[in-house]
Amino acid sequence: MEPFYGGSHRAFVDGWAAGSRHRLEILSLPATHWKWRMRHAAPTLAGRIAERFAAGARWSGIWCSDMLDLATLRGLLPAPLATLPRVVYFHENQLTYPVREERERDLHFAFTNLTSALAANEVWFNSEYHRDEWLGALGPWLRRMPDFRPVAAAEAIRRRARVLPPGIEAPKARKTERGTGPLRLLWAARWEHDKGPETFFRALEKLADSGVDFRLSVLGEHFPQTPEVFGRARERFHGKILDWGFLESREAYLEVLARADVVVSTAKHEFFGIAVVEAIAAGCWPMLPRRLAYPEILAPLSPHTRERFFYDGSAEALARRLAELAGAAERGELWGGSPELCQRAVERFHWSRARPLLDEGLTRLAGNGEAGEHGIRYPLQDRPVFSPTPQLEEKESP
Repeated sequence: MEPFYGGSHRAFVDGWAAGSRHRLEILSLPATHWKWRMRHAAPTLAGRIAERFAAGARWSGIWCSDMLDLATLRGLLPAPLATLPRVVYFHENQLTYPVREERERDLHFAFTNLTSALAANEVWFNSEYHRDEWLGALGPWLRRMPDFRPVAAAEAIRRRARVLPPGIEAPKARKTERGTGPLRLLWAARWEHDKGPETFFRALEKLADSGVDFRLSVLGEHFPQTPEVFGRARERFHGKILDWGFLESREAYLEVLARADVVVSTAKHEFFGIAVVEAIAAGCWPMLPRRLAYPEILAPLSPHTRERFFYDGSAEALARRLAELAGAAERGELWGGSPELCQRAVERFHWSRARPLLDEGLTRLAGNGEAGEHGIRYPLQDRPVFSPTPQLEEKESP
């Protein structure tokens, strides 16, 4: 069940279902009004499921994204379905998701994430970074509650947490070797402050002021309240821009990735970084801040090799590194004879490798039963996943 069936959420379930050895039926809602989706998706989808069940449909398990209130859904399902094995997949979470000001955060949604995780038999995360950040924030947040604080919930969830990254389509080989010419830079992210666009464009100003030539593709979804820096940057670098804005066509997007030299991230927050992984798979040199899930993405590389693709997160360091790469690109020495170095590091995210792990997760969840032609054979015996104890009720601080 995917209450927010669009963007990376849609790409995930479609990509998995396209080649899964299980029969996956997708129940979805449009990817708009995310707060309303988190509120109403459980009763809405429970109603659909009840109708299908009455008509004879049967399932072997429940998988949903973090946008669904799984605890409420379970309470609304017909009794035979409430005991099915349950997985919730965290693409993001509403406790550590970045907001401009903390007072803007609606903690009711953060608590929905918590109860969904408690209602699941397993909790899957898209990265180790995401798992550790959320679970690390959970305890301190719950200790702020007035009483009956379920502070043991974090450890209960951790015991059932697994990391299963999303998959990507294997890219087509680049048609030709790179010739000489200015460095072609790619920045692909939501046009919001948590992706650090100010740092990116400040680095480009330093690069241009030092006389380094480059070409620019700035892609991503943008919204009515787009940071002003994008408008200023478009004027400042108008003679260097190759692509600008959201590309409606997937094919056009992949073409931009295939001709770019370097993909840059300035993100302050990223739960996984699928756009960066896709760009690396397409042959781009990654230039990434040494934080978030990025070290995890390039973990197959040796520590010495991996350092070539990171900077300290500052505009000054980014400008210096890009100047070095621009010189190497001009000499035709960008990859130094190893153009597939990073591509091999992210091959484990190709759907051909990611999909079997997700499938095996469903099989394991079903009680280590065999996966038959039409899905999982043996349902997991239902059991409580979290039992409050007297120790959870902490004494008030003096």
